[in-house]
Amino acid sequence: MAEIEVTRPIASANNVPEAWLKTEMARHPQRPYPMDVIEALFTDYSEIHGDRAFGDDPAMACGMARFHGEEVLVVCNLKGRTLKERVQRKFGSPEPEGYRKSLRAMKLAEKYQRPIFTFLDLTGAHPGLGAEERGQGEAIARNLLEMSRLRVPTIATITGEGGSGGALALAVADRVLMMENAIYSVISPEGCASIMWKDASKRQQAAEALRYTAVDVKGLGCVDDVIREPEGGSQNDPAAAMELINERLEAHLAELKALPIETLLETRYNKFRNLAQFYTTA
Repeated sequence: MAEIEVTRPIASANNVPEAWLKTEMARHPQRPYPMDVIEALFTDYSEIHGDRAFGDDPAMACGMARFHGEEVLVVCNLKGRTLKERVQRKFGSPEPEGYRKSLRAMKLAEKYQRPIFTFLDLTGAHPGLGAEERGQGEAIARNLLEMSRLRVPTIATITGEGGSGGALALAVADRVLMMENAIYSVISPEGCASIMWKDASKRQQAAEALRYTAVDVKGLGCVDDVIREPEGGSQNDPAAAMELINERLEAHLAELKALPIETLLETRYNKFRNLAQFYTTA
């Protein structure tokens, strides 16, 4: 499997940490969103609505589709482009019914033996009071549990921001891919700065400390592959970016389909069971 060559980020000439520059790139308003990827690479998309318990979360989309002619399931969060769309979709942060909808769709895909693709670009799950009242923590935990034992190949791709448990709830997959200028973290830099320094303006310092760029996360073993982007970022050449994503998705799917299902499950379990085991000596 070919991988891009990556190096550790360093501070830029104007003393802005490279991690913060990557953060701004991941948040670029013209950067292709997950649904843009789905529309470009998948055909015959048929959306699945509702969690059959509370409602249909506009921040989460799931549907059956075809990838190079093969029937698959695609899942992604939706952020919206205009202010009105962003408000409607809660700026891409799903509520419990969104995660339950995604899990319902994934269980359907498992039933019909269809590979699952998830695409993420969110700062985290919705933090509202209503979301907590309806079981946000349980919904995320349930996704983690069920995704870990789905009996079909699963591939998660972080296209922009991959924030906290809200992202992880869609990323317990056989292969976790990450765009070159994306970020993947336990908390946003603003949230981290507010907790650690009681000052959200120290977000650049927090970004550097969190080590959440593609280079860092790949080094920590939290993602399996980094997808190269066009010069200057995917927003500069979306078509080229889609070709690069398509190439990696096709290669990873072929590798996963070649494995017996029991091997797939065991490998998936071992990957997450042994994640982030680090030791230091004096």
